[in-house]
Amino acid sequence: MSSLIRKEDIPLLIATRYGIEEIVGEIIKQHPHAIEQLNDEGQSILDVAVMHRQKEIFSLVKQQKIPLARLHRIIDKKGNTLLHNVAVMTEHSGATKPGPALQLQEELQWFEHVRKVIPSHYVTLPNDDGKTARELFKDKHKEQLQNARTWIKETTQSCSTVAALVATVVFAAAYTVPGGSDDKGKPNFFNSPYFLAFTVSDVLSLASSLTSLVVFLSLLTSPFELQDFYISLPRKLILGFTFLFLAVITTMISFGATILILIQTESKLTTLLLSLAAFFPVSIFAIMQFRLYVSFMGSTFNILKKNGKALPSFPVPCLPWGEKARSQEKGKKLDLINM
Repeated sequence: MSSLIRKEDIPLLIATRYGIEEIVGEIIKQHPHAIEQLNDEGQSILDVAVMHRQKEIFSLVKQQKIPLARLHRIIDKKGNTLLHNVAVMTEHSGATKPGPALQLQEELQWFEHVRKVIPSHYVTLPNDDGKTARELFKDKHKEQLQNARTWIKETTQSCSTVAALVATVVFAAAYTVPGGSDDKGKPNFFNSPYFLAFTVSDVLSLASSLTSLVVFLSLLTSPFELQDFYISLPRKLILGFTFLFLAVITTMISFGATILILIQTESKLTTLLLSLAAFFPVSIFAIMQFRLYVSFMGSTFNILKKNGKALPSFPVPCLPWGEKARSQEKGKKLDLINM
């Protein structure tokens, strides 16, 4: 640590703060020793990259194996480790995803990413204020957590209303057979290919809408703890959105099939125009929700891919998010050995 130099204005740290990856890479290439410089607060390039959410620069420094062995152990003048600095929200640490829930999930992902870099005993190390990195993170993200809770509840309530409306419509349509029935109760257009499309789509729409309604109700009754926004709540929201979108699609298929049964046209143009009209609301719904849906899908499945399994909603106290499953497996192995 004696070789680490402290300066107030260091070009490398300035470039890191503003995310100018090209300048950072060139400085490290021309002057490798510059990577070990600290600012007047005792913070390294890793600390600055973490505080300003410069993930590319953070990954670039991680590739420098020898300096990294010392940089990730640095504690600044306030007793903050690298993980403590994840809690810092600066003007340059803007979120890259839409919606408060996704932004909070992004912060939790960043916390987990940095945690894997530092020594394991640094996770529970308190700073000069007596707070661990996790406690400081929760304290600094209280407002963001409240905004995420409000956003999730409002979104869930709106989607629940739509799902209930779709379920009501398709349930009533099941008892109103297109074209009516004969004296024996058999539908008059039973042999029509469109009648099969109407029946199947109506059943699928009812099942999908009720499933999405159940998922959204489970969201409303969730505890909305901080760790729930890492996997549990986004996964439920994705599931609810998926079934609701499927319900809307099958509802419009059922509507289109009903119209085709009633008019009994042979014109392909008429069939095409009716199909386009039926899927117009579906297209609008998909376009409006596409970015949010894809963001949720990408974030959640990236976490599942990295961890290799779904994470539990309630981690063991004092363990990092995602460690509970591994600790349970180790406990089972120890029990088998003791037996």
